[in-house]
Amino acid sequence: PADTEIDWKAYMEEVEGFANGTLDYSQLKGDTGPLVYPAGFVYIFLGLYYATGRGTNIRLAQYLFAALYLLNLLLVFRIYWRTNKVPPYVFFFMCCASYRIHSIFVLRLFNDPVAMAILFLAINLFLEEHWSWGCLLFSLAVSVKMNILLFAPGLLFLLLQRFGFLGCIPKLCICALLQVVLGLPFLLVNPVGYLTRSFDLGRQFQFKWTVNWRFLPEEVFQSRAFHAMLLLTHLAGLGLFALHRWHRPKESILALLKDPAKRKPASPPLTVNNILAQIIFILFSSNFLGVCCSRSLHYQFYVWYFHTLPYLLWCTPTTKLAHMPKVLLLGVIELCWNTYPSTVCSSLSLHICHGLILLQLWYGTAVMHSPSPSRRPAAISKKAQ
Repeated sequence: PADTEIDWKAYMEEVEGFANGTLDYSQLKGDTGPLVYPAGFVYIFLGLYYATGRGTNIRLAQYLFAALYLLNLLLVFRIYWRTNKVPPYVFFFMCCASYRIHSIFVLRLFNDPVAMAILFLAINLFLEEHWSWGCLLFSLAVSVKMNILLFAPGLLFLLLQRFGFLGCIPKLCICALLQVVLGLPFLLVNPVGYLTRSFDLGRQFQFKWTVNWRFLPEEVFQSRAFHAMLLLTHLAGLGLFALHRWHRPKESILALLKDPAKRKPASPPLTVNNILAQIIFILFSSNFLGVCCSRSLHYQFYVWYFHTLPYLLWCTPTTKLAHMPKVLLLGVIELCWNTYPSTVCSSLSLHICHGLILLQLWYGTAVMHSPSPSRRPAAISKKAQ
């Protein structure tokens, strides 16, 4: 259908200006408006622009995105396999039961899946203790779309936990340096134009596309006071989770600033399985808090957290009878995202589902600090990549 080509054509028009030599970011635009993504987006979609005959071969682009979809699933499955917390039947829902996700990847060709696939590759590197390479890939994902920054508070916590204050500075420099290198051609020509367009944190969203706030009056939805309230709620949620769910109990949060070698060892020692589960939980819950407090969720934003939902639902202890409500939650969330246009009922239902997941994460994550009987205790590896 013609409407599935709208965003792809806009992307191609935006990168065509760069292909023609335009380095002033404020001059790059398409039918849907100005270019509002960082420089990594431009380079990746410029490659797709040339690979698809200057964007004209949409069928080839869909095949490429289908391959990206399979790669994304492979990366996600590998993350889940490392912790063995999610029952196998749930993967059916992840692969086959979401029309919206298939549309986002293969029909609409959005940039969100590109960013998320790179992000999941970075998380796989974190799980293998390749922190420097992981930070490089994380920054690359940010350069495709800024939603990846929702994972940043969790990543910062992990870097402090793993390396201490001084040790995490080189990792943060890797993230910052890549942004500078990718944006350099545009920064040299119009630095203000590049920074205000690609990292515009204050841009307004159109009420007609919102999935999560349809039950509000439009004037409230557009209100700066409402946006400030959401930001404060987000920061409060991150603070509470960092202090009481990410951090080990009976230890000051300031201990994160110390050299890891000078901290008290965990008691009892964390197993390998616990360490990996903690990394995934912190990153996924950091992102989920951001999604819950988002100023607006558009339909393509579903991919921001769809593949993390099974882990968030099953990372806490689950009895056999509790599996069905979790599957039901996944189904209701899917129904909300497939309701077009969104309604008061669908947006309220989405918030209720998000709230139930948050409650489960808050009350059910004591297991994150207890040893797993299935693995032998092992100290945290000292290898710093």
